[in-house]
Amino acid sequence: MEAIINGPGAARTAPGPAQEVLAPMHEQRKPRRARGTGSIVERRQRSGAVTLYGKFEVHGEQRWIKLGLEREPGSKLGLTKAQAEAELRRAFEAASLEQPIRERLDIKEAGERYIDRLESLGRKKTTISDYRSTLRVHLVPFFEGRSLDRIDVRLVEAFITAKQREGKAPKSNYTGLLYSIFAHAEKRGWARANPVALADKPRSEPREADIRYLEIEELEALIRAVPDDELGAVEQVLYRTAAMTGLRRGELLALRWRDVDWPNGLMRRNYTRGEFGTPKSRRSSRAVPLADVIAGELERHFQLSQFTGDDDLVFAHTLLGTVLDPSKLQKRFKKAAQRGGLRPVRFHDLRHTFGTRMAAAGAPMRAIQEWMGHRDSRTTSLYADYAPDASQGAIWAARAFGSFTGDTRPSESQGLTTPAA
Repeated sequence: MEAIINGPGAARTAPGPAQEVLAPMHEQRKPRRARGTGSIVERRQRSGAVTLYGKFEVHGEQRWIKLGLEREPGSKLGLTKAQAEAELRRAFEAASLEQPIRERLDIKEAGERYIDRLESLGRKKTTISDYRSTLRVHLVPFFEGRSLDRIDVRLVEAFITAKQREGKAPKSNYTGLLYSIFAHAEKRGWARANPVALADKPRSEPREADIRYLEIEELEALIRAVPDDELGAVEQVLYRTAAMTGLRRGELLALRWRDVDWPNGLMRRNYTRGEFGTPKSRRSSRAVPLADVIAGELERHFQLSQFTGDDDLVFAHTLLGTVLDPSKLQKRFKKAAQRGGLRPVRFHDLRHTFGTRMAAAGAPMRAIQEWMGHRDSRTTSLYADYAPDASQGAIWAARAFGSFTGDTRPSESQGLTTPAA
């Protein structure tokens, strides 16, 4: 039986009973090494070859390491006694320098302590909820029953492979959480190393961006298909605002009248999973363009609403003034899209409608990034394919430099006299 490796060259189990185990070499041969520095044990294979193992205790834990094959007389392969002793000494010295494990925890306990710590530091409730779900659904079932020091690089890679077979991407949130748990465990003395940092992560196959958006005709068809009821009156303005400002659903549901800056734009906060919260990121606190048509729609909506105080919601429930139910809103959106004869679309595709239309109109990617609140410009680059054709560069150059004459000499209008040629 081959020994189970624990760390670089270390083994957690003694040689198996399937092969003959000879007496330790330090009992057979002289001289004896210093007490407490370990011993060398031989294990004879069925082929007759002898494998050498090192055995020692460090930080109260017994270690076994596989040293290699014993050199047979007349052969150049394998380890001599001196080489085996040197390998054992190096392994013992390296293990002695390791920090002792202060507390032996499994992935469940370590993960819960890490997430509790994040919660105490004020991390968002939605983030905490996601982490607890990832720990419970992905990490604990796979690593259950193993302490952190028994989770090595190969086991982490096996975990990533297993998740890939389930259709999960190698760099999904579960891998990031596992890395963070081990990083926290290192600082707390629950683990000696972070095996996730050393694990090979397969490259994700590039996928085409899943961008679906509505043409103007489709947007109008959607709005016409909204039911003629009290909620429908709010939804019509809501859908048009989503498509023409790029705000997320949670941002729209949290929007209050004090956030509407009629001359300059629209400011936002966030509402998700049943509660108001801070923006998704620092960049998400932003102003977005407010087209005249939307400004007019919001003005009419304001005049008809019962809730017009500064702290009242713009898209409030018409009778209660409370936040619209996101789940119910999503269901009503899908039904309206079906009645309007639209292809399958999501509420989030209204946001994509804004991005693609602004890119097609020639808006700079940097500006679109700011308007949409993207933290990473690579996210915004998904809309680059909808930008104007680069072959029309002459038209854009004419707009940029059309008034430039090429004469850099001071003019009389600047208070100077231009010399004669």
